[in-house]
Amino acid sequence: MKNLLFINFLSSEVFLLLFVVIVSCTKGTSDENNSTISTTSIVEIYLLENLDDPRGYCIDIKGSKTDANINQPLQAHTCYSYQGQVSVDQGFDEFKILNNEFIIPFFDVCMEIKSLSESSQIILNPCNNNIKQKFILDNDGKIYPEGDKGLCITISETYQEGGGGSPIHRIRNLSFEICSDKLISYQTWGIRK
Repeated sequence: MKNLLFINFLSSEVFLLLFVVIVSCTKGTSDENNSTISTTSIVEIYLLENLDDPRGYCIDIKGSKTDANINQPLQAHTCYSYQGQVSVDQGFDEFKILNNEFIIPFFDVCMEIKSLSESSQIILNPCNNNIKQKFILDNDGKIYPEGDKGLCITISETYQEGGGGSPIHRIRNLSFEICSDKLISYQTWGIRK
């Protein structure tokens, strides 16, 4: 009788262990509404030198936040994080950046160099893992395409006023230019939440 009780006790323990394993393996999977737990960490990419705007400049999609136009080249714009959070049109997936992919998750697009040449624009396209969508953010803050480490994302020296903010937001063009110590204030970037 003792052996039978012991086997019964072991069966209960095994069942409980299996139940815990099954529950923990299914935790975080989608439900009927297809909602999932997001592990994306959104960051803005900002110029380390504030230049003429104490709020700083961030890589930005032209247009207004959720209504931004992904068919236009990227620009540098006053960072919106002063409003308390990273804006969807300036928000990049931090973990993808570490894998050399600059993805803006809200719009499901990737940053892409238009052509591997000096003065090339930075455009957006559906992510397809091609060489024009692979960039390196190095330890010195330079962002360059994997295909040409001599070209760096560069903010223009001149600005124009944007359509909102107080004080008014500022906008500058972005392009890939020859990496140069003379342009360090215009070519050195960081990421922040």
